[in-house]
Amino acid sequence: MDVSAAAPSLVSRFFRYVKIDTQSDPNSTSIPSTQKQKDLSQLLVDELHQMGIADAHLDEYGLVYATIPATSNKKTPVLCFCAHVDTSPDLSGAGVSPVLHRNYDGGNLVLPGDPSVVIRPEEHPDLLQQIGNDIITADGTTLLGADNKAGVAVIMEVAQWLMQHPGIRHGPIRILFTPDEEIGRGVDHVDMKKLGADYGYTVDGESLGTVEIETWCARLATVVFHGVSAHPGFAKGKMENAVRMAAALVTALPVDRLAPEATEGREGFIHPVSVQAGLEQATVKLLLRDFSVAGLEQQEHLIRTLVQEVMQHFPRSTCSIDIREQYRNMKEVLDRHPQVVEYALEAIRRAGLVPRTVSVRGGTDGSRLSFMGLPCPNLFVGEHAFHSRYEWISVQDMLKSMETIIHLCQIWEEKS
Repeated sequence: MDVSAAAPSLVSRFFRYVKIDTQSDPNSTSIPSTQKQKDLSQLLVDELHQMGIADAHLDEYGLVYATIPATSNKKTPVLCFCAHVDTSPDLSGAGVSPVLHRNYDGGNLVLPGDPSVVIRPEEHPDLLQQIGNDIITADGTTLLGADNKAGVAVIMEVAQWLMQHPGIRHGPIRILFTPDEEIGRGVDHVDMKKLGADYGYTVDGESLGTVEIETWCARLATVVFHGVSAHPGFAKGKMENAVRMAAALVTALPVDRLAPEATEGREGFIHPVSVQAGLEQATVKLLLRDFSVAGLEQQEHLIRTLVQEVMQHFPRSTCSIDIREQYRNMKEVLDRHPQVVEYALEAIRRAGLVPRTVSVRGGTDGSRLSFMGLPCPNLFVGEHAFHSRYEWISVQDMLKSMETIIHLCQIWEEKS
């Protein structure tokens, strides 16, 4: 299958999407967290309508649902392809100016908006697999937003391709675009009955030919210290400072292990992400990450032990610890539905690539969707250096993602 003819439309579509600011906000209580995410979501609905997909709609929660009608008479499982419209709160997504670097030659990419931002192949070795390809970056002043607007653009281009090529046999295909994935709320309000899908794939992965089949198990720990206030001029024997308690806890955490900056591969970590502190009260929030629940339990035990040790020095103060699950390792679900991964690997082979399954040191909407009844691994789309000014993506990788999805739809129909 040759989808190279879709390249101009795919690039134009991607450029159109990344120019719309859709940054989510973890401190917002609105749904979605920023209303500007709906600007892109409504555009997607309008474009789906133009393709002839009549049921496309945007709901009150910022979710987009749509259906590509079946072209097969077989009774086939309903597939869902999912991507998220928001970009990371870590770096501005406003005023994105995408740059197309044609026929990459293997050298440094100097970004024109800020020449001090240079994407070097020695720091981004996957670039060396892209010689001769066309690379898209931002101009160096913002992130690009390929995470996950590349996935959005690919799914939209697949929808257009399938609508224009009814001879490709496939079952019903559901499209789901979510907001707020970057802040962990992407599927909070997905109506699984309305979605009506049997199996799903998020299109939010990194390297060419990969299927992400394993994510973190994730918990959030919130530790609140309640100190004892007194005038500092008369505080001896009276004051117990909650700021010091919070500082003592963070200082007690391991730095040579169990820290993001000291771990890789399958090593989990405890990551303090915020401290809000005053004399009478201080709150420390920590992310707990491990590929197993047992690993999380060990981390939780360590936190409780360290807090207990801190509180021994503040006998008249109190402390509360709240630890909540955020998401779990989707491999637990995918192992019960092996065909979901097997068919994805076959689709990648049909696209002329060598497939690989990988574990991702993070989470996806698919992590939670899997435990909501929709087994949902993560397919590659070619995102690299996401959440940074160095973010880049290859046009040819996006085309291979598109080709893989079309093959995947055909494989499910063939196997039914």
